[in-house]
Amino acid sequence: MSPTAKVSGEVASADMRRLETGGRSAASAAKHHRHVTTAERGFEICWNGPGADTARRARRAASRGGDTMTIRSYLIIASAAAALAALAIAAPVRAGGDKIAFPESHEAGVLFTTVDRADNKQFREFYASAAALDAAKKGEPLPSGTVITMRQYAAKLDAQGNPEKDANGRFLKGNLIGYAIMEKRTGWGSEYPDNVRNGEWEYQAFKPDKTVNTAANLGACFNCHKPLDKQDYVYLYDKMKAAAK
Repeated sequence: MSPTAKVSGEVASADMRRLETGGRSAASAAKHHRHVTTAERGFEICWNGPGADTARRARRAASRGGDTMTIRSYLIIASAAAALAALAIAAPVRAGGDKIAFPESHEAGVLFTTVDRADNKQFREFYASAAALDAAKKGEPLPSGTVITMRQYAAKLDAQGNPEKDANGRFLKGNLIGYAIMEKRTGWGSEYPDNVRNGEWEYQAFKPDKTVNTAANLGACFNCHKPLDKQDYVYLYDKMKAAAK
């Protein structure tokens, strides 16, 4: 669930006089471009927005012995633009995740599947309610109130650093390293643009002690699940269907 992000860009500005008298024209000339690619195991966000070119200009000015005030102005503009661009992406997604409380009763639900992840040497357990599984069995969208809980464990490793396996060839479960939650509620998601929104789903990540993992980038979840609108944005929809009684 972790992204890579790059911030770069361009603000038209030649010297201190243009900064003082041509601010509006410089701002209107600023361009940005966002490119998002998604895949089941991760995603990349490339943001070309205001900032990096201005910083490069400041470095060039410094190397040439440029005016201190001009250099400082360049750096202030670059820092502010980069900060605003980052907030524009992160703030709405993080606010949405804050709607989700840790699902203390998730183990009372159904452990509907487990997954071995060889790429990151993890063993994962997935829990959901019987009502959610019944809806999947009928081929219907999952009901409001559905919570899907993923418990993440480090796989036990042998002396060579490879996951140890049981008699069935499955990873042996090691220490709990975190939780990832997706929850659906009527009316959720309305604040997102169409290219981000996952129906009425929100996502949240928790540490092993059940506190929110504020380092998690929840945008990864939205990008990863976005292509799955035909199965209610759930990767394991068919596993849920098979587990229903």
